[in-house]
Amino acid sequence: MISGAAMADDVLVLIPARMAASRLPGKPLADIAGLPMIVHVLRRAEEAGIGPVAVATDSEAIATAVEKAGGRAMMTRADHASGSDRIFEALGALDPEGRTKIVVNVQGDLPTLAPQALKAALAPLADAAVDIATLAAEIVKPDERSNPNVVKVIGSEVTPGRLRALYFTRATAPAGDGPLYHHIGLYAYRRAALKRFVELPPSPLERREKLEQLRALEAGMRIDVAIVDTVPLGVDTPDDLERARKIIKRSR
Repeated sequence: MISGAAMADDVLVLIPARMAASRLPGKPLADIAGLPMIVHVLRRAEEAGIGPVAVATDSEAIATAVEKAGGRAMMTRADHASGSDRIFEALGALDPEGRTKIVVNVQGDLPTLAPQALKAALAPLADAAVDIATLAAEIVKPDERSNPNVVKVIGSEVTPGRLRALYFTRATAPAGDGPLYHHIGLYAYRRAALKRFVELPPSPLERREKLEQLRALEAGMRIDVAIVDTVPLGVDTPDDLERARKIIKRSR
């Protein structure tokens, strides 16, 4: 396990992971090219080189797999409603002195995540007005424009390659000509913003769209979005897992 003494002073990357996925139970330990999926995500996060990385989990099996691979794991409670709540508990245990200023939440089912995307997620936080930073990529497949499983971010351009988020939706939006952006569920929080976020109750639009990030927008928090080139594969089903295996096999 990791202790507070091992922390860096600025950025901490946390990967929440649990075994109880409804569509693909036990997926963090699913084998991809000889390694558990959670270890692939860990490696990608480490390759980004933006700060120390730890897996926050309620599973001894996940923690053991991470530590066997040389990574860091932190046990957390089993009753968390979301990954954000899980990483907040882990942050408090790992860094009770409050040295960490930025916390990056990386989903544990993104084994093809590009390390440079992690770096891109930090860029909007150079602006002191931004509370939370996240990622998106332009939608290029026509069927994804109307797919409710592809979350879209609607935003105003701040600078080329960066939006200020106005809304997130499963609908096809905005209307009219122009690009649509596929939201990538990776977040970089200022520490104070993460604390505020997890203390807020679920919001009406969050409940309606089933999108946690709307809680922050409804509370008046600012989310900016860095635009990247590609969307990493999120592994939610057996078919996704087979795709991930093929992608990683080709990359070796």
